[in-house]
Amino acid sequence: MERDARVQSAITNWAPRFVANGIDVNDFTRVTNSIERWDAWCQTWADCGAIHEQLGADAEASGYYETAGEHYFRAAMCYHFGKYLFVQDPRQLRNAHEHVVRDYQRALPYFLFPGERVSIPYEGGGTMYGILRKPWHTPRPPVVILVPGLDSVKEELHVYGEDFLRRGMAVLAIDGPGQGEMEFEHAMRHDYEVPIRYAIDYLERHPDVDARRVGLMGVSFGGHYVVRAAAFEKRIKATIENCGAYNQLENFRGRPQLSRDTMVFRLKATSEEEAVKRLEQFSLQGVAERVQGPLLVIQGGQDGLVSPEHGKRIAAEAGANAELWFFADGNHVCNNIPYKHRPQQADWMRERLS
Repeated sequence: MERDARVQSAITNWAPRFVANGIDVNDFTRVTNSIERWDAWCQTWADCGAIHEQLGADAEASGYYETAGEHYFRAAMCYHFGKYLFVQDPRQLRNAHEHVVRDYQRALPYFLFPGERVSIPYEGGGTMYGILRKPWHTPRPPVVILVPGLDSVKEELHVYGEDFLRRGMAVLAIDGPGQGEMEFEHAMRHDYEVPIRYAIDYLERHPDVDARRVGLMGVSFGGHYVVRAAAFEKRIKATIENCGAYNQLENFRGRPQLSRDTMVFRLKATSEEEAVKRLEQFSLQGVAERVQGPLLVIQGGQDGLVSPEHGKRIAAEAGANAELWFFADGNHVCNNIPYKHRPQQADWMRERLS
């Protein structure tokens, strides 16, 4: 089978991410082996998601709630990875995203660490949505805010959250402007400290979590965002950034076409030229050095989407506050070696929030 370039690009650049974040490897192999043209990508993944939706509904009807939760989560991930870069057809994208939100909500009560979808007041009378999960074995836990990247969403950060929850920390996974539930009406914004400010304001109104001990973790574009937020939001106690770009404009032209198209779409730009102008603001120059709390920079030496030099530069400019974990064998977000950094980063965060 001869695949078109976009299908092959998605498989080559992101295959480990699918498996690390909740797609069964057998589903991944079967689905991607059946796709020749990019136009079929979203629907083929939706068909796989529908299988898990039905399995979840069957298990739920029989009272097998753990099984139902597992299938609803897998359904959400299938729909998500169907639409994550599928900006060519906003109708299909939005329909798949509605399944992501709905299926993950159906799974939430059945997880070992259950949670709730929360509404966070946002500027201009708007709403930012998040998933708040708390460890049942820790009273008034600290909270780690989880920030997705360019093409991820709060639901995809579920597996990351498990490591923090097991160690007694609550997690609040959010969709910021241009992400997930906020991608349809809001463009990506460079000053990500603003949505983080609203998220912490929300946590301060929750007496069952300790909003005096808040950490940040962001992946890919979210890694860039959390460094920016930590520089300007002084309530942040510790920050983990994973493979974020130091300068998004520098990074833009080296990205696969799928990523460039996605960035244009989520910036609400009309062309690559307009996106380039908007990306001039997305730089950590003069910003990383302002981070006052502990900063952990995770960087893969084999990152084909963000040059490893970006992570090194972030750590260097943050100075004594930063710690660089450089994995020579790591790909983008080090999704090919999650066992080398995900549990360990949760240990790192617990020490700094305890």
